[in-house]
Amino acid sequence: MGTKRWKHRPLGSNWGDFGVDDQKGRLNLITPEKVKQGIAEVREGITFCLSLPLDYPGGNVMSPVRFPPILGPVTRNNEAYFNYLWKNFDPRLTDIAADDFVIMYTQYSTQWDSLAHRGSLFDVTGNGSPQPVYYNGFKAGEDVILDKDNNSSAHALGIENMATHGVQGRGVMVDLFSQFGEFPRKEVGYEDLMRIIENDKIEIEEGDILCLWTGLDKMIMGMQGKPDPSLKEACAVLDGRDERLLQWISDSGIAAIASDNLAIEATGKPLPEGDRISTLPLHEMCLFKLGIHLGELWYLADLAQWLKENGRYRFLLTAPPLRLTGAVGSPVTPIATV
Repeated sequence: MGTKRWKHRPLGSNWGDFGVDDQKGRLNLITPEKVKQGIAEVREGITFCLSLPLDYPGGNVMSPVRFPPILGPVTRNNEAYFNYLWKNFDPRLTDIAADDFVIMYTQYSTQWDSLAHRGSLFDVTGNGSPQPVYYNGFKAGEDVILDKDNNSSAHALGIENMATHGVQGRGVMVDLFSQFGEFPRKEVGYEDLMRIIENDKIEIEEGDILCLWTGLDKMIMGMQGKPDPSLKEACAVLDGRDERLLQWISDSGIAAIASDNLAIEATGKPLPEGDRISTLPLHEMCLFKLGIHLGELWYLADLAQWLKENGRYRFLLTAPPLRLTGAVGSPVTPIATV
């Protein structure tokens, strides 16, 4: 198997399995049947907003390169078009109007990562020269571009591919918080995760969207936009260097993963010895090799609590990103319906 973009694909990847030009990855597993399975989970008609306020966590403690959104008024008739009195334009008019703009870091708060968010150096041609590429061999500099004027655009793998597919299907909640609490931070490996799944009698099937509740969302909300560094050492995270865990993610057939923490996996750890290593191995496995979109900093607490109280773990999840052409991530306001 080969394409014009690659002759060799990474070990353990699914490049080409959904087509040589595929840009949706394992979202392809969210079929009409999976959507109907999600809808079948709606029994009460109760909805849950799974987004933090998009100006949370607050500040940039969680990520030094991302900042809260900035809102401002648009300009009309040389004035700020906010609480605008149209009688100033024409004395006969009774209208008042407000219109605004937003400057936003797409991955500051509740978000989806696109498949152009993380790539890797990989020898796609087999000539011994690794190239910077993303999922399915799309190339940095050719398909994912930063031009001379500092304009960025993912001409392939942009978040709009996720939006046009539609993100609606069956969500499956795994409650890590009840097992591990807030402190100390727990790196959850394969054995830990399997034990919780078995004890809670959870079934995860191909095409499901895995949601991991760690409790960090409750801490973020409790800090009311003024987070402290303790957030970076709190609550459960997946151990991205656990090879058995990564293999389970591959074998499980899950379509996407979302969590209430910063990166789903442990960050800020010392790098291991050896060559050809990644700072975020779970990201590399999911985004680069398998085409599994990652959702971060979701608000899952209320839904997780309701599911636990009602002896359930599945729900209808509706979570489309913005159809923002060329973006490598997007804010999202997911809705769970039970």
